[in-house]
Order: sequence, then structure tokens, then C-alpha cells
Amino acid sequence: MEKSNGLKSHLKFTVTLLTGILGGVLFTLLRLPIPWLLGPMLAVLIGSNTVKGYYGWPAAVRNTGMIIVGYTIGLALTVSAIREMSRELPSMLLMTAALILLCGGIAAAVSRLSGCDFRTVLIGSIPGGLTQMLILAEETEGINMTVVTVTQVIRLMMIIITVPLLVFGPLNGVSGGTAAQIPALSAVDATWTGLFPNIFIFAVVSVVCAVAGNKVKFPTPYLLGPAIGTAVIQLSGLSGPALPVPVLDAAQLMIGVYVGLLLKPAGLEHKVRTLVLALGSSVLLIAGAFGLSEILRIYSSASSATALLSLAPGGMDQMSLIAHEVNANLPMVAGYQLFRTFFIFFAVPPMLKLFFRVWDRTKTGGRQPERQAE
Repeated sequence: MEKSNGLKSHLKFTVTLLTGILGGVLFTLLRLPIPWLLGPMLAVLIGSNTVKGYYGWPAAVRNTGMIIVGYTIGLALTVSAIREMSRELPSMLLMTAALILLCGGIAAAVSRLSGCDFRTVLIGSIPGGLTQMLILAEETEGINMTVVTVTQVIRLMMIIITVPLLVFGPLNGVSGGTAAQIPALSAVDATWTGLFPNIFIFAVVSVVCAVAGNKVKFPTPYLLGPAIGTAVIQLSGLSGPALPVPVLDAAQLMIGVYVGLLLKPAGLEHKVRTLVLALGSSVLLIAGAFGLSEILRIYSSASSATALLSLAPGGMDQMSLIAHEVNANLPMVAGYQLFRTFFIFFAVPPMLKLFFRVWDRTKTGGRQPERQAE
């Protein structure tokens, strides 16, 4: 009996893996964004809802992918990045707070119009990285993963479409800024031989920090633990090697497949209205980021393209690559994007938990929901 169960789990894993790879290859051939995250996610979503009982993905595989992503995040926290962030710290804090408050306002309006749970809409609206926000959503109780994923993917697609059009179009003609290489771009040139021997040290530290973070109930421990451990080692003087593209693709597949299995399209109520409101909220968020970028441009004397790329609610990698192409101020763009990323990782989860706790108490007349359940 145990052997048959083991065989069944191995069969599920194999079917799921092959489906995920098929989705990643298809998205790559179609030149769609982040193909090895969205491709496996969509392929497994379709497969698992079409053929029941043949899909399964161990949490340990997903955690491995998170450790790899956490390591790459820690690589971005270099001495030069910290210097850039320290110089712009007041402005970064002000602009990031304004962007998150804007997200909160948009989420409140969308929740009222759509009837969706406010907490779900809020997490779906926060401009963190897609992978990180999906992980945060999964670890927060009472969140509709399908709504969060739809909102985050639409936001990402809108940014990928509109920001390059703005930067390469009306905002082009930027002036100077260094195009010095940063970790976000270095993965393009990473080699397998360049991993050794330092990768052994960083791998051990990343795993230990992930496990320790999980033990002490750290938020998103398999992501933040390796990020913190890697950053500390780098700041002590030992450089971490950039990971080759296939490793990063594999990490995205590990996470994308897991999220695809969590998605339940049947749980998405008022589908058309939710999609329309997700699209509208993305437009408002991009418009708000553009307005804030104009304030930053005036305040810091940065170019329009540099200011917009610094505040655009997209991933650091994509914004940095665009900044590199248009010769914008790359350290400034990377610094602002890094600050927002780490601010959302470290500050937002405990703030959300506190906010939701107060929210629940007000809805239950000041009584603890846990006590009610008891």
C-alpha cells in the first residue's frame, strides 16, 4: 500500500513537472514576460482543473525555489546599492509610503465596487514582485489566491506594456546616468564555472537562514532568510556569484507550479467585473506612479525616464534593464526599486498583520476572533 502511494505521488510529481516545463517552453517561444513563472502557473492551472487527481507538488520543492529567489534578492544588496539608498533615504521612504497609501485607497475603492474581500484586494494591489506577493498571499489567512494572482498579473502586464512605451517614446531623450552593471543584470552573463567555490558557502548559509527563519516564525522565511543571510555575507566582503539563467528559470518553475495548483477559478466570483476592476486599478496605480515620478523629477532633478523607472510598480529586473537600454541613472533606479522591495518584504507583512488584527476586532466588536472560535 505504501509503495502504491509512493508511486502515485511520484507519478503526480512527474505529470506536474512535465506540464510546467511545457508551459514554460510555450511562453518562451511566444516571448511572453517571465515565461518560467507564468507559463508553468497557467499550464498547471489548466491541467489540474481539466484532469483531476493527477497533479501534485511537494512544498519542499516550492521552498527550494524560494531559497534561490531569496539568494538573488540578497545579491542585490551591495555596498554601492546601500550608498545610493542612504543618500536618497528620505525621498525613498516618502515616495514608497505614498505609493503604498495609493494602493490602499485603490484597494478600498475596488473592494467596495466589486464586493471582494478588502484584504484580498489590498494584497493584490501592493506593488511587490509577483513571486513575493503570491507567497505573502498564501501565508496570509483568508486570502483568495485566485483574485490576488489575477490582479497582480494584470498589473504586471500593464506595466510591461505601458512603461516601455512611455520611456522609449515621449520620455526618451534622457541625459546621462551611468550604465554600470548591477546584480539584476549580471545574471545574463553568469556562468556555471563562476559559481565555484563561493556558491557552497552561500548555499549553506541560505538554507540555514531559511530553516532558522521558519523556526522563529519569520514572515516568508524561505525567501527573507536567504536574502538576509546573503546580504550580510556580501557586506562582510565576500561576493556571491550570480546564478545562471537556467537556475533562475527552474526556481520560477518551482514556485509557479505550486501557485498554479493553489488557484481555483471557480472561486472567482463576478469574473468579468473583477477583471475589469483589476484592469482599472492597474491603470490608476500606473497613473499614480507617473504623478509621483513627476514630483521626484522636480525634487531630485532626475530625468523623466529615470524618475518613472525608479517608481514604476514593476520588478527591479525589468525596470533596471529598461534603464540600462535608455541610459537612465541606473544606480538611482536600482536603489529606489531595491528600497521598495525590501520595505515591502520587511515592513509590509507585520503592518498588514497588525492592520488586519485591528480590522477583525472592529468587525467583531473588540473581541478576539480566536476566542470566538473557541
